[in-house]
Amino acid sequence: MKARILAYYLPQFHPIPENDRFWGKGFTEWTNVAKARPLFRGHYQPRVPADLGFYDLRMPEVREQQADMARDAGVEGFCYWHYWFGNGRMLLQRPFEEVLASGKPDFPFCLCWANHSWTTKTWNKDSRAAQPQSQAHLRRGTDTMIAEQTYPGDDDHRAHFFYCLSAFRDKRYVTVDGMPIFGIYEPFDLPNASHFMDLWRQLARENGLKGVYFYAITRSSNFNRFMPDGSVGRVMPNLKSAADDYRAMLDQGYDALNSYGQVRAEMAYYNKYVNLGLIALRKYLPLIPSTRFKYPRLMKNYLAPEDSWENIFPTVLPQWDRSPRVGKAEGVYVGSTPDAFENHLRQAVEMVQSKVPDHRVLFLRSWNEWAEGNYVEPDLRYGHGFLEAIKNVLK
Repeated sequence: MKARILAYYLPQFHPIPENDRFWGKGFTEWTNVAKARPLFRGHYQPRVPADLGFYDLRMPEVREQQADMARDAGVEGFCYWHYWFGNGRMLLQRPFEEVLASGKPDFPFCLCWANHSWTTKTWNKDSRAAQPQSQAHLRRGTDTMIAEQTYPGDDDHRAHFFYCLSAFRDKRYVTVDGMPIFGIYEPFDLPNASHFMDLWRQLARENGLKGVYFYAITRSSNFNRFMPDGSVGRVMPNLKSAADDYRAMLDQGYDALNSYGQVRAEMAYYNKYVNLGLIALRKYLPLIPSTRFKYPRLMKNYLAPEDSWENIFPTVLPQWDRSPRVGKAEGVYVGSTPDAFENHLRQAVEMVQSKVPDHRVLFLRSWNEWAEGNYVEPDLRYGHGFLEAIKNVLK
C-alpha cells in the first residue's frame, strides 16, 4: 500500500432551513458556484460539473456514483465534515445519516468535527459572485450569526459521543491502529481538549472499542501556538521548520496531526513579509486585484520536512480558488492542472513511505469543495483528470 487517501467530503449540496432563511429558498453550495465570474483574463470561472451535474446529496444514486469514482481512483474513504454546535444542534447531517442507516454506499468513511460557528461571512455578501437572495438587513460590514459553536460541558460531550457511536461501530468506519479516527477542525477553539479526548476514549472502551484515534488539523506554519501554560499565543510563522508547532499541538493529547501547508507555501512564494503586506492591502483596499499564485511553484514549498514524522498526516491539495465565496479577498491558484497535481501527490506519497502502513495517511482536500475551487470530481474542463492523477500515483 503506497498511501491511504482520505478525501474530505462536504455535505452542503442540499437545501436546509437555515440556508433558506439567510440566503433564499433552495440555496446550496451550487448557488454561488454557478454565479461566479472570472476576475482576470484566463481565470477559470465558473466551474461546471460534468458527470454528476449540479447534484443533490439527498439522492442515494449520487452518493453511489461518488463512491464508485473514488474507489476506482484509489481513494480509501470519505471524511465527512460533521457539524455539532452543542446541545445536540446539528446541520447538514442528512447525507451522512442516510449513508449510515442504509449501509450504502459500501465505501469507507470517517468524521471530522467542523467545530466552528456559522455566520453570514461564510458567503461574502460584498462579492459580486455572492449576493444573498434575501435578508435585506444584511448590510455591508455586518455579520450575522447563523449557528454558534458552543461547548456546554461533559453532558454534551457524552451526547456527542453516543451520536457518533453507531458510526464508530460500522464496519465501514476508517480505523488507525485499530481505533476509529476522528478529526478536530479548530483545535485552538476546543476548550480543554485533553479532557474531551480522555472522556471519549473512556466511553469508547466502555462500549467495546479499543479507543478513539484523534487528530487535529493544523497549519505547518502557524500564527497561533499553544504555550507551555496551555494558553494560545501569537507567533510569526516559521517557514523552515514545523517542529515547534507540531510538538505544541501533539502535547495537547492528539494521536496525530493533519498538516496543512497553504500558509507555508504562500509565504514562501514571495517572502512572508510581502505576503503579509498583500493580505493587509486587500483588507483596506478591496479594489486591488486578486493575488495569483502559480500552483506548480507553490507546491514546491507546500510540504514541511516534519510531514515525514510518523504521526503527521499531510494534506494534498488539487486546486484552490475561493472567489465564488469571497470575491477578490484571497489569492487564486493558477495552473493547477491534473499533471501538476500528480507531481504534488507523488511527492507526498514518497514522503510517507517510511511510515508503518497504517500511518501512511494523506488527506485530500477535498473531494467536492466546489465553491473553493477545491475538488477532484469531474468538471467540463478537466473531465476525470484529477481522479486519473490519483490512480496514476497509487495504482
